[in-house]
Amino acid sequence: MRLPRPFAAAALTVFTAAALTACTAPADARPVVVVSTNILGDVVGELVGDEARVVTLMKPNADPHSFEISAQEAATLRDADLLVSNGLGLEEGLQQHLDAAVDADVPSFIAGDAIEVLDYRDGDAAGMPDSHFWTDPARMIDVVDALEPALAALDGIDADALSAEVADYRDELTALDAEMTTAFATIPENRRALVTNHHVFGYLADRFDFEVVGAVIPGGTTLAAPSASDLADLVDAVEATGVPAVFAESSSPDRLVQALAEEADVHIEVIELFTESLTAEDGGAPDYLTMMRVNTERITSGLTP
Repeated sequence: MRLPRPFAAAALTVFTAAALTACTAPADARPVVVVSTNILGDVVGELVGDEARVVTLMKPNADPHSFEISAQEAATLRDADLLVSNGLGLEEGLQQHLDAAVDADVPSFIAGDAIEVLDYRDGDAAGMPDSHFWTDPARMIDVVDALEPALAALDGIDADALSAEVADYRDELTALDAEMTTAFATIPENRRALVTNHHVFGYLADRFDFEVVGAVIPGGTTLAAPSASDLADLVDAVEATGVPAVFAESSSPDRLVQALAEEADVHIEVIELFTESLTAEDGGAPDYLTMMRVNTERITSGLTP
């Protein structure tokens, strides 16, 4: 039986509305946590799981000192329920956006506020705060402990579930710290010296009793450039200490480290480390715990006879 036109139109309207309702995905009501660096993004994701939408601004293999974001990402940042950043001057290319979000009253957590901060000891940045705290897992534990109440305050977060995840991840970090302590203890005292692209290992050296001999790039940022005298001083230091390896950061070109190795009048191995950025899944350091374990193995093997 054919329906009268008004009834047919009404039926079509109801059917169309029902179809649209069925095809439209429900809005994601989870809180949005925007994280500046991919190292902190990984940690935050481990803590909140699926209870929040974690948006990490820094792409894999990027340089935290210089990466930039799109206009859409900047808008997401300003609309976040929580902004998590490293602080201590690390996000040089992003700082204006972080400041704008804070000015717009976006709740903010700065990891650098949760740790005992070390200062750079030499170079152009001497006396300024060192931003690379994550090379010390004990300080990452401090950050995780401070993050918990900031995440628990978000609407939609199950505080009990969060507490359990924090406890589990804290155990992982404690185990990592113990592994690193055991591995580094095998390196002879006269070889516990680090030469790197730039000053990234101050916290690791403080935690595990290394000496930072020097860095090819002066100061705490990869945006600086070494002078001829900087390189000459490093060559002298390398020859005096007899270090068997120098370490190149994976997110920065290692040409200068290679040049240093060629200039010094000894055989020096150049070893790549993952220190300032995580990689893609297939890149060797897709998460913080893996990154630290890979670096520990490479430093230990590079400095052990």
